[in-house]
Amino acid sequence: MKSRLKSKPGKQSMLAYQSGFGNTFSSEALNGALPVGQNSPQRTPHGLYPEVISGTAFTAPRAENQSVWLYKLRPSAMHRPYRRIANGLVRSGPFDELETPPNRLRWNPLPMPAKPADFIDALATLAGSGDAASQSGIAVHIYRANRSMTDRYFTNADGEMMFVPQQGALLLFTELGKLEVRPGEIAVIPRGMKFKVIVESPSRGYLCENYGQALRLPELGPIGAQGLAQTRDFLAPVAAYEDTSGKCQVVAKFQGGLWATELRHSPLDAVAWHGDYVPYKYDLAKFMVINTVSFDHPDPSIFTVLTSPSGQPGVANCDFVIFPPRWMVAEHTFRPPWFHRNVMSELMGLVHGVYDAKAEGFLPGGVSIHNCMSAHGPDVATFDKASAAELKPHKIENTLAFMWESRWVFRPTKFALHSKELQKDYDRVWDGFRKL
Repeated sequence: MKSRLKSKPGKQSMLAYQSGFGNTFSSEALNGALPVGQNSPQRTPHGLYPEVISGTAFTAPRAENQSVWLYKLRPSAMHRPYRRIANGLVRSGPFDELETPPNRLRWNPLPMPAKPADFIDALATLAGSGDAASQSGIAVHIYRANRSMTDRYFTNADGEMMFVPQQGALLLFTELGKLEVRPGEIAVIPRGMKFKVIVESPSRGYLCENYGQALRLPELGPIGAQGLAQTRDFLAPVAAYEDTSGKCQVVAKFQGGLWATELRHSPLDAVAWHGDYVPYKYDLAKFMVINTVSFDHPDPSIFTVLTSPSGQPGVANCDFVIFPPRWMVAEHTFRPPWFHRNVMSELMGLVHGVYDAKAEGFLPGGVSIHNCMSAHGPDVATFDKASAAELKPHKIENTLAFMWESRWVFRPTKFALHSKELQKDYDRVWDGFRKL
């Protein structure tokens, strides 16, 4: 499978992918680079260095065990000590800078940086839960970049990272190869994998850092084998590497802090690899929506694309849920999302269009948080319109909203609660409901 891409402005290339979710893949950028019959021979083809990344404990159950063997120009162990650098606006759990209010919260889109900034420079943490040390909870960041990472690389020992682009395409160049990710798609980079972010134009999006168990497809239960996200639509990269010399920086996130070391070569030097601990991308337009064909609403969990279990059956550390274009046909039913209080906490974003529960004020690139048991639902304008609408089939179009839902409360950072983009009058969207 191939995709057109500008890896550099004005330069067209074609990216190939391998399809499948949870598959064991193999790929080589140089013929004969993968050893045959064993992982670590005494002498590897082309003099490459074997190295394994274990994404789970060695003794994890076979169905959950993940690892990947790399065959590299140099071993990753060849680096100087990391030194502590400033965190900027990046935060990790425990999220206790300020007391978390029970209020409904909503932000306008964060502006693009005024000065040149790559993916790391303008990364800002909005909220989170748990902490990386206990490997539970999540953090939600907003990334903004107007320049590419050229001689700079990033790796995260605290959690895997889900990218949800909202503006501008990304090229994620990872140790296993390249992923092109555009608005309407998502990408996931595993914990501990090095990568850099290349942008074509000013780019902004959402980033979920998952401290807990790796994201996976949800169980389908009575839905059966067909529906929601299909395994064949997930795409993993093919091997691609950099054979470059010269000074570069690797920034590592470890136990909530940012650390840096310098190399004299690119760390993206894996010529071949095989395994199932891989980065991947998914086009949200391929999600098969399940919805009512009679009356009332199913729970929004039917829109779950990926989930990170918490250890308690049916209760997620994090669910990734989308609200894409879809037909609405429910009879004698109020069709927008209902008024609701939820033991789970919800953080929503909007990639494009209008969210069907909010007529105005929720902007693409914006964020809302409705924490545990916070009452929320449609605003007055949406309620009045939907209550009087003719109940004929209609399609919700020009929309792509999403939600990260968690058993843990989203605790906003000091930056988020003091941000000029926080809508001070958000509660007023529910003013004006009349006693009927």
